[in-house]
Amino acid sequence: MNEWINEKVLPPVLKFVNTKPITALRNGMLYTMPFTIVGSVFLLLANFPVTAVSEWVNNSGLAVYFNQAYGASFAIMAIFAVVGIAYSYVKDEGFEGLPAGMIALVIFLLTMRSDVTDAESGVVIGNVIDKAWTGGQGMISAILVGLFVGWGYTWFLKRDIRIKLPEQVPDNVANSFTALIPAAVLITFAMLVYIFFDAVFSTTMIQWIYEVIQSPMQGVTDSLGGALMLGFLVPFLWFFGVHGSTIVGGIMGPILQANSLANTEILESGKALTVANGGHIVTQQFLDQFMTVTGAGMTIGVVMFMVFFAKSAQFKQLGRLSLAPAIFNINEPIIFATPIVMNPIMAIPFIATPVVSGVITYFALYTGLVPLFTAVQVPWTTPPIISGFLVGGWQAALLQTFVLAVGFFIYLPFVKKIDAMNYAQENDLSFEEADQLEESQVL
Repeated sequence: MNEWINEKVLPPVLKFVNTKPITALRNGMLYTMPFTIVGSVFLLLANFPVTAVSEWVNNSGLAVYFNQAYGASFAIMAIFAVVGIAYSYVKDEGFEGLPAGMIALVIFLLTMRSDVTDAESGVVIGNVIDKAWTGGQGMISAILVGLFVGWGYTWFLKRDIRIKLPEQVPDNVANSFTALIPAAVLITFAMLVYIFFDAVFSTTMIQWIYEVIQSPMQGVTDSLGGALMLGFLVPFLWFFGVHGSTIVGGIMGPILQANSLANTEILESGKALTVANGGHIVTQQFLDQFMTVTGAGMTIGVVMFMVFFAKSAQFKQLGRLSLAPAIFNINEPIIFATPIVMNPIMAIPFIATPVVSGVITYFALYTGLVPLFTAVQVPWTTPPIISGFLVGGWQAALLQTFVLAVGFFIYLPFVKKIDAMNYAQENDLSFEEADQLEESQVL
């Protein structure tokens, strides 16, 4: 089975995730991370999950300023994404990437209208950037524009279609002229696309992409099936030594982020954040805090067993060394030293734990036992329970505690088996004696 997967399944998967567009998408989205975290802090301050604190913030007038900071950072994430993706694509091809990022920003703004209509008065206000499309709603357009510009800009430079200046000219000046021809062609093409959508569909490209492509994708991701897929893919890839968290997060992250931002927009509209009002269940927090918390596979249960119940010296030592990293969601020591990678015994709980957690979390959010998540996010190293409280209040912290406890018992019979085998090897016992030792272990 392992040989078949290594020869038939993994090569095309790795080939796909290492293609230029996927690499640019993964690397480009990393540039949004600082603004996501900083913006989340201000959003958290404006909507703190403690009623008394939240009311004080609102009554003091600070919420307006906190929301202003959020609106200038997290709420324009699509702008950072389009620049970062185009920049990364061109940089990976060996060229200066900043001009491509700037061209991508121009074209992204060209995909939307430069005027808005006031809903109450009907007055048209011109010369604006509609921030409704600079956040979650414009994310797929940002990805497509970033990849298109990255590819197009590289195409021109690889064929040396550019204005060349003498070597004595400073690099910043030369790069400006290098970008002139690609910028003119790409922006002209984008303008023609804008005219096409306006004339044929009476809409904009960004709105068309949102309605035809992004909304269905968000709907699929937001289903129970989508949650199960996320829970399965991350540990499945990790089992073969492939960084599943980076791959799945790089591809699905923009959609999950869009779901989070859509939930915040529901709150800002004055509606209750519920499934009935269009709220999304599967968001970035769903993945980070309830399917990969303490690391891929939610392996804190393995660490707890090693620290408190292991019989083998190997596991006792590994548990002590891995406890602090596990608290901060770093579990590579456990994955590679247990080992979990290529270990068929540990594969079952490693994949089953996040899947079971996903099912429990999905129905807790669907039934309203735990409130839906807004765009508040925390650094990935935030310890469990604390991270749950920050993204969803005490209900989310309690749910996080519960799913981690469930994960411990899912891992228990499997990690006991490995521990008994290690103990037998350390003490020159037979496998039969090891099985008897495992049966005699009582927790």
